[in-house]
Amino acid sequence: MRIVTLTKEAQREILTNLLKRSTTSYGSYMEAVNEILERVREKGDEALFAYTTQFDHVTLTPETIRVSEAEIEEAYRQVDEQFLGILRRAADNIRAYHQRQVRNSWIDTREDGVLLGQKITPLSSVGVYVPGGKAAYPSSVLMNIIPAKVAGVKRIAMVTPPGKDGKVNPLVLVAAHEGGVTEIYKVGGAQAIGALAYGTESIPKVSKITGPGNIYVALAKRAVFGYVGLDSIAGPSEILVLADEGANPRYVAADLLSQAEHDEMASAILVTTSEALAKKVSEEVDGFLEKMSRREIIQKSLDQFGYILLADNMDDAVNTVNEIASEHLEIMTKDPFAVMTRIQNAGAIFLGEYSSEPLGDYFAGPNHVLPTNGTAKFFSPLGVDDFIKKSSLISYSREALSAISADIQEFAKAEQLTAHANSIKVRFEE
Repeated sequence: MRIVTLTKEAQREILTNLLKRSTTSYGSYMEAVNEILERVREKGDEALFAYTTQFDHVTLTPETIRVSEAEIEEAYRQVDEQFLGILRRAADNIRAYHQRQVRNSWIDTREDGVLLGQKITPLSSVGVYVPGGKAAYPSSVLMNIIPAKVAGVKRIAMVTPPGKDGKVNPLVLVAAHEGGVTEIYKVGGAQAIGALAYGTESIPKVSKITGPGNIYVALAKRAVFGYVGLDSIAGPSEILVLADEGANPRYVAADLLSQAEHDEMASAILVTTSEALAKKVSEEVDGFLEKMSRREIIQKSLDQFGYILLADNMDDAVNTVNEIASEHLEIMTKDPFAVMTRIQNAGAIFLGEYSSEPLGDYFAGPNHVLPTNGTAKFFSPLGVDDFIKKSSLISYSREALSAISADIQEFAKAEQLTAHANSIKVRFEE
């Protein structure tokens, strides 16, 4: 891996390079995505079936688009019992963590007749997108469905592209069923996002869409925002390791590669104050790379978006970490908890050398659907809050309103909204 001395100019260049991976950089795909969405909105199932034939080489009908109970039962027979046990233990951890996030409605009353509060209501329906292709990601299925279930969402519809045999990967089906999905449809791509957003004859509209996907899916989600709510627009995976001279270079290298193998656009960055560690990590990366099954993907990722940044001191290192705002941040320093208090921007923070990133991907419980491309500066991990909405509660007695009626009328007049002022005034006419 390249070792770069950390300067203001180097930091600026790296941030510019990382932003090239944003979905805003792929406008050339937008015309095709808009055409797909428009056809789905106008033609419904007819468009869905045509695009599935065109892109997935599978023929769907109103009778086969939805996964049946028999198909779910078949999937359970195909999944190894040992893995099913692991999946269930992971689901238990995810469920327990997200149950801690549950909010309750509240009401506050005062003696003067004022009542204020907040009503928490689960979303009525959510659509979860699950990528298809060669890989299966049952962990992402759990991470999207379980928080929605914990939040109290009644209808959770999952869409995922079918394989060439017209079936959905059994691991994905079992994970969805364990998570609490209510319905599963064999359709993917931008057309699936359109179906969830607009509704078709076979797929009723949802209130919000979550889940990752390829560039077409990401752009389609952006395009339908407003028809439905969204989580965040996921970009390529990222890991940043902040380490000092005491870090184990072999652990650091292994963790950097764990994210670089996701995608040629993934980024893996080490920020360290130790030149000796920087050199050792680079050597370890080279050694590991020879043994990796996805080494071509990893090499392209490291060539484009991989860095070892050598900082003069921990202050500069922490500043850079906050500027990059990585999806995953590992802190491997002498006192990781002290360093953590200075971190402002990160999707998930892993503390200590035995808290490697895959722990969060699969098993610990916190959500692995995280903000990418610097959006950790203003977005949070997916959680229960993403599947609820809040309503304000306001109730004033006549006496309480009378005490402030003049203030409200003056405020309204200052904004030249006389009907607002009158709405208060009429309540105190003799």
